[in-house]
Amino acid sequence: MIKNVFLYFVIVVLATSCAGGKYAASEKVYKKKAQEFAEVYKEAPVEGQLAKIAADQKEWIASTNFGMRKPNYVMIHHTAQASLDQTVKTFHNQKVGVSSHYVIGRDGKIVQMVNDYFRAHHAGAGRWGNDTDLNSSSIGIELDNNGTTDPWPDSQIQSLVKLLQYLKTSYNIPQGNFIGHMDYAPSRKNDPSRFPWKILADQGFGYWYDQPLEEVPANFDVKVALKIIGFDVKNLDAAIKGFKYHYIQENPNVATLNEQDMRILYAIFKKYLD
Repeated sequence: MIKNVFLYFVIVVLATSCAGGKYAASEKVYKKKAQEFAEVYKEAPVEGQLAKIAADQKEWIASTNFGMRKPNYVMIHHTAQASLDQTVKTFHNQKVGVSSHYVIGRDGKIVQMVNDYFRAHHAGAGRWGNDTDLNSSSIGIELDNNGTTDPWPDSQIQSLVKLLQYLKTSYNIPQGNFIGHMDYAPSRKNDPSRFPWKILADQGFGYWYDQPLEEVPANFDVKVALKIIGFDVKNLDAAIKGFKYHYIQENPNVATLNEQDMRILYAIFKKYLD
């Protein structure tokens, strides 16, 4: 199964890279940057990373035990743009400076734009758990959707699930580490909005609540529960809104929880405790 999924990605990437030289200029920039990073990896760190330390106070002794850093989270976004082509154009704009590892079109086409091991610029400022730099520890996936009225086509969701299966298996990403941009940065983001998170949770990507919902204990602390899940509760109103965008999706801009919402929060909280 994994081999088939991997082959699918190889075919997509090759098809994209051979598209009549349409993206030849951006490919040239990508290769140049990758080569520059490769030079940094090759050099003996004592020459560069310890350049300010006196020569008689430093020494380079290479270990044989090391490897490449691996992603530990997946963050899902909607593009809030009109088309996949427009998003690709945006991710080629060096002045804008944003990118994502993958973009998935409405028709299910998967476009990879950044190597999984590279740091894409998709998360920005935010916090999830104790991590304040998810650009450095996550894979970013952008879904072609205007963020307001567009539906979520089955073909797009099916491709997303295939991609998530590949990423989860390849990097051993925990179930709770598949999140949305609104989870990480709820004070400024609501993406992906109106998203069918339960479909992903049923496949093992993130959590969803089970029915029937239990009654909430009298001593249940909303702030503590949200913090355990991963939300930044310094701005509690924003954290509540982020939770509602993900799990409730009704009146998400209202920073209050009714009885049903509280039961859902309690159910998700218990998932993260297990």
